[in-house]
Amino acid sequence: MTPASRKKLVVAHSVRPEAPLHEVETNRALARWLAQVLGLKYGGSYDPELHNGRDLYLLPTQTLVGVAAARRLGVKGPEDLWGGYVDHDFICTKAISHGLRNKNAHAPEGWSPLFSERVRSVVLDGLSVFSMDDARPAAEHLLYSGPIRIKPIHACAGRGQEVIKSLDQFDAILARPDAKTLFTEGVVLEQDLDKVITHSVGQSFIGDQVLSYCGDQYLTEDGQGEQVYGGSNLLVVQGYYDDLLELDLPDDVRLAIHQAQVFDSAADEAYPGFYASRRNYDIAQGVDSNGKQRSGVLEQSWRMGGASSAEVAALQSFVNDPGMRAIRVSSVETYIDQPLPADAIEVYRGPAQNSDFLLKYVTVKSYDG
Repeated sequence: MTPASRKKLVVAHSVRPEAPLHEVETNRALARWLAQVLGLKYGGSYDPELHNGRDLYLLPTQTLVGVAAARRLGVKGPEDLWGGYVDHDFICTKAISHGLRNKNAHAPEGWSPLFSERVRSVVLDGLSVFSMDDARPAAEHLLYSGPIRIKPIHACAGRGQEVIKSLDQFDAILARPDAKTLFTEGVVLEQDLDKVITHSVGQSFIGDQVLSYCGDQYLTEDGQGEQVYGGSNLLVVQGYYDDLLELDLPDDVRLAIHQAQVFDSAADEAYPGFYASRRNYDIAQGVDSNGKQRSGVLEQSWRMGGASSAEVAALQSFVNDPGMRAIRVSSVETYIDQPLPADAIEVYRGPAQNSDFLLKYVTVKSYDG
């Protein structure tokens, strides 16, 4: 890090007042770990009275939204946080992955049609909806090609999603008491795939370090039996995507990296106020209803996410051994109470939002075995 940035205080910041304990404690654990790796002081959780006027390096749990929020936290650019900033809330959700049904469809303030034009070739078939009036026409249009998945734009970890196979089934959703709220807040309607593999592709810019990575993520059952995020396996290099692509990678992984790069560049172009020092993208590859292989970016994560602990572990490995070319790291989330595996690094152990127990940990392996 530069001499000036060495004075920064690393601070955790739980953005949502209603955030569950595991999110808050994971945020604090990663901020503490990152401070140690960077040789900086850890300042605990953000406190406006304690930290006002201090030179901070912030780890927010969510993407920061709006100039006022960023200014209040002392964040002026990507060098001040590990995460991201957007001018409007919808920009950091699933909503930007797809365009609207037509030019008359309702759009939130700040919506950029340019983004969906730029990413059309690297996403699945889908539409974003922001009103009840636009919902049924959008579903009808997409259902001609096969089953669709309904995805509330603020849901995470795969929660709240449903697969729709007919208009009758969709009409039943429109008849629910909460339907107006659901569609007004924003919903993505997207083609559903079978035999899905979800790739994680991303970059982290921390101090003077740049990490680029690819990998896959998998699901697990939470305490309620729902399929939710269970972890990520990442291959990480020091440097940029070009450095990552120099490795021996399968064609499907190379495709996922290319699609993430297109999506990432489109965000910079279509939303010029946006910046991020953590840029993570989920790319789904599977089979559509016609038996055709499809690949597309599902969404972005410009904030701390499930794979963040693996990224910090990779950063520590590179700081410890600057000559290392690449490293394999895994983040794991399990809802089964169990001892920590040998050589694993515990990130969180305790209650979860929807379960009595959640364990998060990281493992590190060499690139070449």
